[in-house]
Amino acid sequence: MTRNDKISLSALNRRDVGLGALAVGTAVLLAPKSGVAQGVLRAWWDETTSDLKDVAADMREAAAYFLGMESYVYGYPLVMMDVTRDVLTAAPAPNADGTAAPINQLAKMPSYVSPDFKNVVRISLNSLWTTGWVDLENEPIVLSVPDTKDRYYVFSIMNMWTDVFGSAGKRTTGTSPGNFLIVGPNWKGTAPAGIKETFRSSTRYAWALGQTQANGPADFAAVNAIQAGYTLTPLSAWSTPYTPPTKVPVDSKVDVKITPPDQVAQMDAGTFFNRLAMAMKDNPPYAEDSRALARLKRLGIEPGKPFDISKIDGGIAAGLNKAVKEVQIKMAEDITKLKNVNGWINMLNLGRYGTDYNTRAGVAYMGLGADMREDTVYPTAYVDADGQPLDSANSYVMRFEKDQLPPTNGTWSVSQYKGNFYERNALDRYVIAPWMPLQFNADGSLDIYLQATSPGKDKESNWLPTPLGQFNLTLRNYFPKEAAYDGRYKVPAVRKVLEVTVGKGTR
Repeated sequence: MTRNDKISLSALNRRDVGLGALAVGTAVLLAPKSGVAQGVLRAWWDETTSDLKDVAADMREAAAYFLGMESYVYGYPLVMMDVTRDVLTAAPAPNADGTAAPINQLAKMPSYVSPDFKNVVRISLNSLWTTGWVDLENEPIVLSVPDTKDRYYVFSIMNMWTDVFGSAGKRTTGTSPGNFLIVGPNWKGTAPAGIKETFRSSTRYAWALGQTQANGPADFAAVNAIQAGYTLTPLSAWSTPYTPPTKVPVDSKVDVKITPPDQVAQMDAGTFFNRLAMAMKDNPPYAEDSRALARLKRLGIEPGKPFDISKIDGGIAAGLNKAVKEVQIKMAEDITKLKNVNGWINMLNLGRYGTDYNTRAGVAYMGLGADMREDTVYPTAYVDADGQPLDSANSYVMRFEKDQLPPTNGTWSVSQYKGNFYERNALDRYVIAPWMPLQFNADGSLDIYLQATSPGKDKESNWLPTPLGQFNLTLRNYFPKEAAYDGRYKVPAVRKVLEVTVGKGTR
C-alpha cells in the first residue's frame, strides 16, 4: 500500500461513511479473497462500521445493507440446514418413499428419487439414498453398515455448517461390515469395543447422507437388501436388542407443504436472522468465524439471543431487508459466472470450507449435502463451448473421446436441471449413466445428445432430454481418481449442433 493510499483511507471518517460505505462495501464484497488491497479494505470497513450508532443516521442503511449481505452469505448454510432438518424429520416413522424419518432414524429410498422431489436441491439419480438426521445432545449415535460385497457406497456425515467431518464407505473404510460412532461436541467418553472409527461433530445436530450405487431398476432389490443392514442406534442401546420408536410426535408448527429452499427464499430479514441467531445456540460457529460474528453483533444479532428486527434502528432494519431481498439473486447469478474450463465449473473445496463463506453458501444454494471432493466431484455447466447459456431452443452434443470418460474408481453420470431441480419429460429420463445401453461410435468415442426433442430413434439410447428454456448440467463422479480434481482431466465442452442448409431443407 502506498503513502497516498494510507492518506486517502485515513481521510475517510465515520461522518463521511455514505460514499465510503457504498464504494468500499462493494469493493469488500467483490475484491479478491487475498492480497494487500483486500486486507486494507477489510480493515477499514470493519473499523468504520465497528459501531453503527456512530455512523451518520442517513448512512446506517447503506452500511447495514453491506453488512447484511455478508452476514446472510455467512449464515445461509446453517439456516438452510436447520429448515431442511425440520422438514425431513417431520414424520412419525420412516415413510415409504424414503424421503423423511424421525430424528435418529434412517430414511431409505427403495428406488431412484422421484423427479418431483424438491425438498433437497439437485439430488442425484446414481444411487439409492439412505439418510438420517442425528441429535447428539444427550448421547452419541452408532451408524452400522453391512458387508456391501465390494459395491460402492459412501456415508458423508456433515455438521450443520455443511462441513463433512466423517466419511465411511468403499474409499475410506472399505466394504466390510462396520460400526461408526458419531459424537457431539461435548462428549468426553471412550468408544466401546467394536467401533471402527469415531466421527466428532462440532454441532449438536448432524446429517448422515448415504448413497449406495444402483445400476438401474434391475439392481434395486440387491441394493435394498444392503440398505436393510444400515442402522442408527443410540450408544446406550448398542449391543442390545433395539427397535427404533414408532409414532414419534411431529411438531405441528413445521411447514411440510413448502420446500426448505422456498421457505428460506421467502424469509424476510427479521425471520432469517432470528433463525440464524437461534440455530447458532446448538450449532456453534467456529473460532475462526470471529470476524463474521463481530459483523453480526454490529447488527444486533448474537448466537442464542432472539433477534427482533422491529426493535432495532430503522435504518439498520431497512438495510437488512434490502440485503435479504437482493442477496439470493446475486448468489444465483454469481454461481453461473464462476471460473470454468470448457464451460464446466468445478468447485473443489467441498465439505471443508474454512472461511470461504461464498463457496459454502453457493454449494448450499445449488447442491446442499455435497461430499468431499475425494468422494464426489460435481462439475456443472451453465454455458456451452461458446460461452452462451444452455437453452433447449438449441440442440447440443457432448462428446467423450476414446479413453476420455470421467476418471473414476466408482461411477459417473450426467444430469440435467431446470434451475436446481429436475423437470419431467416424456421419456422419463433425467440422467445418462454407464449402466445404460449406451451406443459408442466406431472410433470408441461416446456422444451424449442434449435436446428437447428426439435426435432420432438410432440415437435415443444416448439422448438426455432437456427442459424447455435455459437449463444446466451436472456431471457427477463418485470416488473420482485424482485426475478428476487436480486439473489434469478436462470435462468435454457441450457443443451446439449447427443446422446446415442443403437446398431447400436443413440438416
